Amino acid sequence: MAPAMSTVRRITFDSGPWPLYGTDASRQVEALAAAACAPHTLMQRAGEATARLAIALAPHGQSIWIAAGPGNNGGDGYEAACRLQQAGRQVRVTALGAVERHGADAAASLARAQAAGVQIEPSLPTNVECDLAIDAVFGLGTGRAAGGPFADALRLFNRLRGPRLAVDLPSGLDSDHGFVHGEIGAQATHTLALLTLKPGQFTDHGREQCGEVWFDDLGSGDAMAAVPPQAWLGGADAALEVPAPRQHARHKGSFGDVIIVGGAAGMGGAALLAGRAALVAGAGRVYVSALDPAAPQVDTLWPELMLRPDLWRANGTAIGSATVVCGCGGGNAVREALPLLMARAARLVLDADALNAIAADGGLQTLLMARAGRGQATVLTPHPLEAARLAGITGAAEVQSDRLGQAQRLAERLGCVVLLKGSGSVIAAPKLSSHINASGNARLASAGTGDVLAGWLGGLWAAAQAQVPPASPHRVAQAAAWLHGAAAENSGDRTPLTASSLLLRLAAVG
Repeated sequence: MAPAMSTVRRITFDSGPWPLYGTDASRQVEALAAAACAPHTLMQRAGEATARLAIALAPHGQSIWIAAGPGNNGGDGYEAACRLQQAGRQVRVTALGAVERHGADAAASLARAQAAGVQIEPSLPTNVECDLAIDAVFGLGTGRAAGGPFADALRLFNRLRGPRLAVDLPSGLDSDHGFVHGEIGAQATHTLALLTLKPGQFTDHGREQCGEVWFDDLGSGDAMAAVPPQAWLGGADAALEVPAPRQHARHKGSFGDVIIVGGAAGMGGAALLAGRAALVAGAGRVYVSALDPAAPQVDTLWPELMLRPDLWRANGTAIGSATVVCGCGGGNAVREALPLLMARAARLVLDADALNAIAADGGLQTLLMARAGRGQATVLTPHPLEAARLAGITGAAEVQSDRLGQAQRLAERLGCVVLLKGSGSVIAAPKLSSHINASGNARLASAGTGDVLAGWLGGLWAAAQAQVPPASPHRVAQAAAWLHGAAAENSGDRTPLTASSLLLRLAAVG
């Protein structure tokens, strides 16, 4: 047995930052790591790590079923089967695909499992009763949909109760982008990533398909250090820095002004939610400049907000020195405000209707792109459909199929930081590595939480100007996304989190 050279670690929302490697980069890491050790060593380590985690997940479990494919992922499964059998478990393996097509490593692992007395079955059973199931069918970078007996095996795997452990990557999940190839993919309760963590495990459908993600680098630390990562997972590190602890001698003017421009007729609540979030985030003063002429003059629940309907139009000096959040409930009325705001605001967060207006107007896009050349920073907070409109592509599905790439291309073209919302929000900036946010869950899928994020980001950004040096907008966006998601973590129920409740949770985690 190859000696254990690393430790299986659980990847939690408050850990990181972790480097993420796509398929090609992971292959490079694998090749470098394999060259540094004896033949078959990596597969043996992978099997040992899988067996250790399987026993930890089901310490009293006796019966284990493994679906093993014909490639190296299947070899990892055979190695795990060998060790589980030696540990006294009752292991049965379904060998999928032609055994004669196994590579040298996988064939050697199959022989070891047979020698250990593992029950190897050439066809899929109609029913399986087991304490734990292991998916070792496809693994990394298959790029194809499961069909025939492979699809049948994944359906059976998904039906099983108890822990379902995927080796390296749930079969059918795209390691780079997080979507599922075809109609069926393994739905694991736990995934053990091997050698590298992959972007697809943490964005789009990845989090749902993977369940809890665990990681073992199999002793490949030097190889990982030699290959540039595709992106980074985290956010907790940024949240610890933005904003820095307040000094006692500061006053409210030290933490910046935020101006919320939005709240057209019938949508005033969006602007108020954004304003309240900016207050909670730590901005010194927050103004709501509603686009509805009939908007109320006071927020009776949050009287700290200053409601100034014409502020965006009448006071260029205020706009020029404040952090401006534009678009929350802006409707069509926001179009009139955008040229002035993009010309004057030193720091600008654009959300919702502001993004839709810019996507539909080439002149506004030109104004937006000109901001970077003047040293005026901008953060965009689109959801996938808004990002598709900005990119001029067919729809949200095209964005979702390449979340990292689409966010980075938008950031480069528009000269902005882009916070692409969704499962595993992506934070991209020109010429910088993208980040995938590790926090959050589906409880945030409710009306108004995006307005809260925009205002929260604006408030953090304003307060961060008191730091020396001020935090970059890329770093502020990472912190905002992580804290916004962390407010929905550790919840005991599955009901949607209302935007107003989210504000109270943000006050606690911030």
